[in-house]
This record gives sequence, C-alpha cells and structure tokens, in this order.
Amino acid sequence: MTATSLPGAAPPPGAAPPASAPFGRALCAMITPFTASGTLDLDGAQLLADRLVADGCEGLVLSGTTGESPTTSDAEKAALVRAVREAVGGRATVVAGVGSNDTAHTAELALQAEKAGADGLLVVTPYYSKPPQDAVEAHFRAVADVSGLPVLLYDIPGRTGTRIEPDTMLRLAEHPRIVGVKDCAYDLLGSAKVMAHSDLAYYTGCDEFVLPLYALGGAGYISTVANVAPRTLRAIVDAFDAGDTASAARGQRQLSELIELMMASGLPGTVTAKALLGALGLPAGPVRAPLLPADRKAVDGLLAAYEALGGALPAGAVQRAVSIGVHTRL
Repeated sequence: MTATSLPGAAPPPGAAPPASAPFGRALCAMITPFTASGTLDLDGAQLLADRLVADGCEGLVLSGTTGESPTTSDAEKAALVRAVREAVGGRATVVAGVGSNDTAHTAELALQAEKAGADGLLVVTPYYSKPPQDAVEAHFRAVADVSGLPVLLYDIPGRTGTRIEPDTMLRLAEHPRIVGVKDCAYDLLGSAKVMAHSDLAYYTGCDEFVLPLYALGGAGYISTVANVAPRTLRAIVDAFDAGDTASAARGQRQLSELIELMMASGLPGTVTAKALLGALGLPAGPVRAPLLPADRKAVDGLLAAYEALGGALPAGAVQRAVSIGVHTRL
C-alpha cells in the first residue's frame, strides 16, 4: 500500500451497474478542490476524479453539499463539470448539482450543466422559502422539462427545511426524466413506500444507510465518505450483489467510526473530507467561508479512524490536515 493508498480491496474491473442504477451503484459526492489562494483547482479536480474512479467509484456527483455549491459561482460549476468529464471520459457518470432556491436559476444551471457534458442533474428541494408540496412538485417538473438530462431529486430536509413527501415523489416519478432520488430524509419507511410503488432509483446520501437502503432494493449510494474510502464502500455493494451478506454487513460496521467522525461529529462532511484528503496529500485545499477547517483534535480522530480501516498515512499527514485553512474571498 502506497503512502496515499485508500483502504479496502481493489474493486473488480469492468463490473457493470445494474439497469436499476442509472448512474451506477457507487457514487462519490466529490469535494471541490481549491488552491491555497481559494481559486478553483481544476487540475486537482481532474487528479482526484481520476483517482476516485480508479478506486471503484462508478459515478461522481459534483457541486452538491460536499462540493460547496453555495460558495461556488455558476462559471466555476460549469468549469468543474467540463474538467471532470475530460478526466474520466466514459469510465464514470458525471452528475451535476444544479439546485438552488430559485426555479429560474436552477433551470439555467441545468442547461449549463448539460452543455458542459454532465450525464445527469442533482436537484435539491428549494431551501429557505419552505414551499408547500404543490410548489415543490412544480419546481422539479419545471427543471426536468428544461433539459434532456435525467434528474435525481435531492431530499435533504435537515438542510432545506422542506421534505419531498412520499406522495409528491410518486407523482414526480411519472415524469419521464425524473429517474431517481438522493435520499437524506432518514425515513426508511417512506423510502420503501416510494420504491414499492415507482421505478425511482433510490441512492442513499447517508453513509450509515448504504447497506440498509441497498438491501431494500436501493440503487446504491452517493457518499461523502467515498472521497477517502471509496474501495471500502464499493466492497459493501459488491459483496451484497455476490450474495455475501455477512461481508457486506461487516464492511458497513467497520465504517461506523469513520462515518460518525466525518458526518455526525458536528463538522460538515466537506470539512472532514478535505482534512483527510489534505492529510493524504490528495487535492483538497481550503474550505470557503462560512465553513472553517477542522481543528487538531478533530484531525487526530479522523486520522486514527482512517488508519483503523487499513489506510496508510504519509509523513506529515497531521500538519497538512491542520494547515488547510479557510478562504473568505473578502
């Protein structure tokens, strides 16, 4: 294992995603690398994208929550799609986050992403405005109508303040270009209801639910933790598909500590992922304000959990992680 190797067994080559997983099974919610001065690091994005695909990611989701979409410009979002598309070619799908709380702006971003080479769109529920369900439905339909790309609905009420209710999901499933859901609602019963009565492909956005949702018939995952442990996550779905449910369950359990520290420790996943990537000497760079970098205590815990998974840390890992910093652009 090299100094910056990511833990887990190498994924099997050439494994084709099932037809029920339109973007593949194993997707990474990729961070957006920045330079030390806070500008978009397209070279770093290409290097990281190539690395993630080589380590088992079948798709990359750009400019989502983990990708710091609230603090990247429209031009940066388009440039990122173009760069990653160039880097991965046809080896992986590229899904562009285009959501906002402005329907017209979201539609513009959808057209921009299509032109830049994305394979699909991730569209979040309009946040802050708290629209009722008929307005939520109208928003998603308007965005799905404007481009020819397939759409993933992003249901994350803890951030948006508004749930996409199961009945709304079922109505939206009738749209020919609305093909799936990134599910961060923490409601397995509601998800199971929609899955039972529609063909929507359900991707968990909660790393602790990778196996539970997949076992219910989910399409796969869109994972923040996959930025640093792509092989370990891929091994879970590979084992389940091979009928080795014990290994799949063991893999999910082994990730618990890292998932908790990265996603449930009070720090956003963007911050923890960039700290670990920086420690590994991989492209990450600073976070943009209002986010702040991880402190030394958080970094120590993250690195210990990463090593416990079998990941090797290069010399100077802690110093790199704590020196990532923050860029305010003021």
